[in-house]
Amino acid sequence: MVKGRLWFFSLFLVLNLAATFSSLKFSRDDFPPDFIFGSGTSAYQVERAAFQDGRTPSIWDTFVHAGLSHGATGDIACDQYHKYKEDVKLMVETGLEGYRFSISWSRLIPNGRGLVNPKGLTYYNNLINELINHGRIIYSESSHMHVSLFHGDTPQALEDEYEGWISRRIVKDFTEYADVCFREFGDRVLYWSTINQGNIFALGGYDTGIAPPHRCSPPFGNCPKGNSSTEPYIAEHHILLGHASAAKLYREKYQLLPQLSKSVNECMHLLSTILHSAIRVFIQHWFEKQHGFVGANVFTYWFGPLTNKTEDTIATQRAHDFYLGWFVDALVFGDYPDIVKKRAGTRIPYFTEDEAKQVKGSFDFIGINHYSSMYIKNNPMKQIMDNRNFAADAAVDMIDITDDDPVPDELPVLPWGLQQLLEYFKQVFRNPPIYIHENGQKTKRNTTLNDTGRVKY
Repeated sequence: MVKGRLWFFSLFLVLNLAATFSSLKFSRDDFPPDFIFGSGTSAYQVERAAFQDGRTPSIWDTFVHAGLSHGATGDIACDQYHKYKEDVKLMVETGLEGYRFSISWSRLIPNGRGLVNPKGLTYYNNLINELINHGRIIYSESSHMHVSLFHGDTPQALEDEYEGWISRRIVKDFTEYADVCFREFGDRVLYWSTINQGNIFALGGYDTGIAPPHRCSPPFGNCPKGNSSTEPYIAEHHILLGHASAAKLYREKYQLLPQLSKSVNECMHLLSTILHSAIRVFIQHWFEKQHGFVGANVFTYWFGPLTNKTEDTIATQRAHDFYLGWFVDALVFGDYPDIVKKRAGTRIPYFTEDEAKQVKGSFDFIGINHYSSMYIKNNPMKQIMDNRNFAADAAVDMIDITDDDPVPDELPVLPWGLQQLLEYFKQVFRNPPIYIHENGQKTKRNTTLNDTGRVKY
């Protein structure tokens, strides 16, 4: 890890790492020993076996089979469910030092609550053990196996029963699901992310409806049901409560604080020399805890003012408050930014005193997903709409920033945006431990694997 409180964990999805280094005259030795190269995936994108071995549909299955994803589905995907050994072998051959993956809630607990699917349990145990057995990704403080509990794939059973994340009932069900994961896998998994980019999940799924569960209302989207004015705020609120509840469970039931682990081990060594074996076993069981960390993940842009006008400068800070502070302010300070509460009014739920205490500081690290930077222009006309959604409350126009050599269908390469984003976390959010969970270059679907754009990135 990088020294200091700002830790960088760069999860680059680069499958031809060696070729990249060769063409740019870089080698692994040019990077610090504690800089980690890894890759990241999500369950629905890679596993396949969507309807096999007890897995039930998630909201992603429903979404894609309704024809809302341009014909793409996760029915086959990369088939990691059957080819996990080959995938891990490729990771080792590529030189990856970390792997971030998510667990499919509806594969592990098909009804969303209740009975655990033994075949799902076996699959994740096999995957984790395979990663451990190959030596690079091990259970220790230098381990970089990051597991996400939720990557946008609510069990469809819970969506049908009470409409998923817009119901407070999901907090309890999510916490019980997290308990199963911590109990079954936590002896080997060191880093847990509760919910992947909850801010974008709330906006895409409940405001514009461009992602599951495809809820929205006119004029902001065309969905069979939903309310773009209120539901993003409600879903995000329950996401934060679900995260905080799972983090509280982990800390109270499973986590041995890192600063205590050394003292406990020293005590156990001393006790082992003087106590009867039966008493020693009892004490060892008493102190047996997991040495892991639990965090949250957020999608991040970097914003800069389009002009040096005061209104654009103010609007830029407002954009930070809406798109980033909406999630991270709650985690760090225990409440939403004032401007968000003021503009959303009664449409945004409030935290009770106890909830605010539980949400505040409910993380050991924050994972960030960052791909692009934007210019911000003030747009007060959005504020005068009678029916407003999240974007209208923010009242800004977002304008793409391009690099010096723009390529169609690729993201601009703007490393300074990530640098300024990290500085913003340091200055505004009290310098929390940070892992870069996602960043990189996109490629068009069904295009060549000669991905020079990623090499350039």
